Amino acid sequence: MAMQKLRIYFYTDTFLPAVDGVVTSMLNIKKELEARGNDVYIITPSSPGSKAIAEMHNHVITVPGIRFKRYPQYSLALLPFIAPLKLNLEIPDITHLHTPFFMGFYGLLYAKLNRVPVVGTFHTLFTSADVIKEYAISTKATQGILIKYAWPYARYFYNKCNIVIAPSAATERLLQAQHITNTIVVPNSVDLERFNSKVDGSAVRKRILREGFKSIVLYVGRISKEKNIETMIEAGRVLKGKKIKFVLVGTGPAMSFYKNMVDSKGLGNMFEFEGFVNDSELPKYYAASDLFCIPSTFETQGIVSLEAMACNKPVVGADYLALKDLILNGKNGEKFHPLNGEDCAKKIERVLNNLDSYKTMIETAKEYSINKIADRLLNVYSSLLNDKA
Repeated sequence: MAMQKLRIYFYTDTFLPAVDGVVTSMLNIKKELEARGNDVYIITPSSPGSKAIAEMHNHVITVPGIRFKRYPQYSLALLPFIAPLKLNLEIPDITHLHTPFFMGFYGLLYAKLNRVPVVGTFHTLFTSADVIKEYAISTKATQGILIKYAWPYARYFYNKCNIVIAPSAATERLLQAQHITNTIVVPNSVDLERFNSKVDGSAVRKRILREGFKSIVLYVGRISKEKNIETMIEAGRVLKGKKIKFVLVGTGPAMSFYKNMVDSKGLGNMFEFEGFVNDSELPKYYAASDLFCIPSTFETQGIVSLEAMACNKPVVGADYLALKDLILNGKNGEKFHPLNGEDCAKKIERVLNNLDSYKTMIETAKEYSINKIADRLLNVYSSLLNDKA
């Protein structure tokens, strides 16, 4: 699509070396927008290792920050007002806020002062009581205040944006129910060059399927309590003796909690915690698996589910929020009753026994290609600029 070259500022409180859905989606879309001739700057607090990463990536601006101990993927921006100086005081055409915290709030303020159109993406369910209890300051009184004011703050922040992007229709419905009404659905994209059915996972599969195991159920994501990993562990208990290996890729604050849970249930040999896996290796894990399991009731989109589908793997997921719309029973996977380990086990077994009947995974993933999502995002930017004109 023909369009003027844009200068776009992405503000985020989370960035590499942390890897999460926000970071993945920003980098995917940044690369595509720049390939089309636009300038996209990521403005983020510094954290250990981030300065070296910023030098490796084009147009990443770091400001002084300190690591948030309870949630190490996030840093708190201490001096966000340094950003305009590092950007030579150039005003962007579009400001896009990817998190609503220190960096996001500063980006909102700077955009309003300079009359720049603002887009905000609601990537994460930071308003969830479970998330606040796990990651916020640990005193009960403080948690209570944060839980009480999380949605009022979200309403205040996102209603100040010109347009709020929901990554799925389910998330848009949730936002509108909370009186955040200036919404549009633009999903995050999946990189079909990295994740596809041609990836060779045979070496990973051979290493994992020792000791007589026959099938691999994969989980990729943060190892934290809001992801409901105990549902998958309960499914493992139900399926004990079926020669199924559960492989969990990722790190997080609940790693020792879940490892202890697995051991206490006598499932140690069924569950393998791989920890952090390099970007170059991650597609091989999807390729090595038989199916992907996502027990979370927290997903605003579930980008890891799309990565699995892009690798032609069916997904067994909780029938909740974004996954409710994404997973089509009998076609690209199966949904189970949220937080129900027995139903999760039943659906895992159903998929493993009928793998050849799930055929639409790649078709689903193609709808989320970087090219298609970039078109949709540029349409949003274009409509804002036309309104401003």
